[in-house]
Amino acid sequence: MPFSARGILCALALLLLWRAEELAEACSCAPVHPQQAFCNADVVIRAKVVGEREVDSGNDIYGNPIKRIQYDVKQIKMFKGPNQDIEAVFTAPVSAVCGVTLDATGKKEYLISGKAEAGGRMHVTLCDYIMLWDSLSTTQKKSLSQRYQMGCDCKIVRCPSLPCEISAPEECLWTDLMIEKQVHGRQANHYACVKRADGSCSWYRGVAPPKKEFLDAEDP
Repeated sequence: MPFSARGILCALALLLLWRAEELAEACSCAPVHPQQAFCNADVVIRAKVVGEREVDSGNDIYGNPIKRIQYDVKQIKMFKGPNQDIEAVFTAPVSAVCGVTLDATGKKEYLISGKAEAGGRMHVTLCDYIMLWDSLSTTQKKSLSQRYQMGCDCKIVRCPSLPCEISAPEECLWTDLMIEKQVHGRQANHYACVKRADGSCSWYRGVAPPKKEFLDAEDP
């Protein structure tokens, strides 16, 4: 026989080790509600991507060049960020290290959230909230202008298993993953966690901004 049993086992072991190393290097992100993503981000913009190129961004500790992808963007609106337009969005070159792939033809509009950099630039990863603008619900688009910001002092808690409950009045329980088995469920698409007049937080649904002392929030 061309291969011994021991040789085959060694080859399988090497393959498993290679796969384990590959998986260990893959990008991993915990799911977040859009409001959480908004509150955690330095910058949130609506923009078109009009250019793309690979650039050097200094060297690592071993002296090797660090490559990043630079997306040139045309900002349409800023919902959160510095007092200047964002002109370039940077990301890692491959998805294994959380790099983001965007359409650079200028034909699509994106909602892009990420970390601010100097000089009208920002950095994004797969863990940031980046969506095609047309895929957002009407409630999500409205919430970007005011409602999400109103709830940044609240805490959205993911329900890990049923039954689950909040542990503090400033929490809102996020159940999309448990009940609907998806991140982009009803609460993500149509609700914001907003602070009430008494300091507690509650889910709110509606196109109009909530009144200061809303007491009749619709619980999902």
